[in-house]
Amino acid sequence: MDTTSTTAEYDRLIARHHAMRLRRQILAPAPSFPAAPEDPPSPPGGADGHDGCAGHDGAADRRLILRDLALVTPFDELIDHLYACMFRRRPFLRALFPESMEFQQAHLERMLEYLIERLHRPDELAGTLARLGRDHRKLGVRPVHYEAFEEALREAIRYRAGARWHAGLEAAWVRTLRFAVRSMVAGAEAALPEPPYWHATVVGHERRRHDLAVLRVRTGEPYPYRAGQYGTVEHPALPHTWRQYSMGCAPRADNELEFHVRRTGPGGVSAALVGSTAVGDRLRLGPPRGTLMPEDDTRDLLLVAGGTGLAPMKAIVERLVEHRPRGQRVHLFVGARSRDELYDWPALAELGLRKPWLELVPVTGDAGAEDVRAEGAGAGNAAGGRYAPGWRLAEAVGRAADWSEHRACVSGPAGLVDEVRTRLAAAGLPAARIHHDPLPGRF
Repeated sequence: MDTTSTTAEYDRLIARHHAMRLRRQILAPAPSFPAAPEDPPSPPGGADGHDGCAGHDGAADRRLILRDLALVTPFDELIDHLYACMFRRRPFLRALFPESMEFQQAHLERMLEYLIERLHRPDELAGTLARLGRDHRKLGVRPVHYEAFEEALREAIRYRAGARWHAGLEAAWVRTLRFAVRSMVAGAEAALPEPPYWHATVVGHERRRHDLAVLRVRTGEPYPYRAGQYGTVEHPALPHTWRQYSMGCAPRADNELEFHVRRTGPGGVSAALVGSTAVGDRLRLGPPRGTLMPEDDTRDLLLVAGGTGLAPMKAIVERLVEHRPRGQRVHLFVGARSRDELYDWPALAELGLRKPWLELVPVTGDAGAEDVRAEGAGAGNAAGGRYAPGWRLAEAVGRAADWSEHRACVSGPAGLVDEVRTRLAAAGLPAARIHHDPLPGRF
């Protein structure tokens, strides 16, 4: 199919979507309450006995999906067929996706697992999906695109289930998808007053290690984030490829942000940001996300950071320097495999200078951290405190004090977050007071 015909098909789809929306608005009675988000597009082929997600019984669909899950799994094969079908039928949609689909497919697999896991908790699920819908605006996704996705999902389910396919299984998946679509569309429409993404110019790029850089960027208009949140970043060399990074500073009046980026392998956004980015380059930022830092809480804080998980903790400390509840104390444990990897320690020691309420504790796997502790001795309580060479970070935190009355924020590699969270919970800190951002593999 040539470019002209694919563009024409795309234009017809958009026109059809807007015509259907206008028709609903004309025929619907004037509401006496705020209008609900628009329904997702109807599936190709017309009515099938389902009415979107009105009265959706998520628990019942979850039981049905789990009962027959083996018919459509493994998910990677279902997803391969889904995307092949969607791009074959609607080739113009391919331009909305990155050249490499590996990350996108893994993301969708996590989403499907997340949906199934929480179908019986619709309020929690709807909130997460609304945030996802807000974030998807940066990709140029319109409600009409979900029609193509549903069409491809139906075909993929029939293909995977084969002779064991039955209408009840497909109906449960379609109802689940429409519930997700309604929530995502609602989130996207609620975010209409804000841009789908922000343009940012690199104003500083400092290589702290061969595989790690600290970037400073400035947006043309305010980027409305809170300390501890993260955003997605797109590099011009990799269009439609977005990766998550936490902001490494509290919001500033000059619209300047800081990102700490470690290259995790050849190619990809992290490699481009570390090795192929210079002052003056332009990036795009997706909407801020995350709730790492609890609002309006006066409890003492335990902050635990590993690797570049230090970035959101540094932002939280910067925020507390200006706006800290009276009497609140803060303990920040920074873990690294070696002294070399404590890449931002001088900035931390400077930040903690003459702040008696802040205690910084380096924890590394070598003896070098004793020297780091000594270097910061002039910062009073900021660089002093407890340290035991060779302890793993979770063990060091667990042995340091009784944290049961604190609120904890943990950031870093997934394994480290799990270890620290498990250790703190076992020591009596309620799980509801242990905060962390979504871990890889969990939507």
